Amino acid sequence: MLAVNYSTVRNNLKTYCDEATDNGETVIVTRKEEKNIVIISLEKYNQLEKAARNAEYLAMIDRGIAQLEAGKGQMHELIEVGDE
Repeated sequence: MLAVNYSTVRNNLKTYCDEATDNGETVIVTRKEEKNIVIISLEKYNQLEKAARNAEYLAMIDRGIAQLEAGKGQMHELIEVGDE
C-alpha cells in the first residue's frame, strides 16, 4: 500500500495507475482536510464489490434462518413444473 500526496499523484498519474493495475498496489491519495481517496485496479474493485454482495446475501440468509427459528415461517406445498 502506498500513501502519496495529491500533487505527486497529479504529476505522476500514469506511474501510480500502473502501480495499481500492473502490481496490484493500493494507492492512497492524501488530500487536505482528510478528503483522501484510493486508487485500485478495476479487478480489485470488482473483487471488493463481489465480496460486499456476498456478505449482503449471507446476511439475508442469516436473517431468514433467524425468522424461521423464531417461528415466523410458513409451510407451502411444492409446485411441480411440467414439461412444456
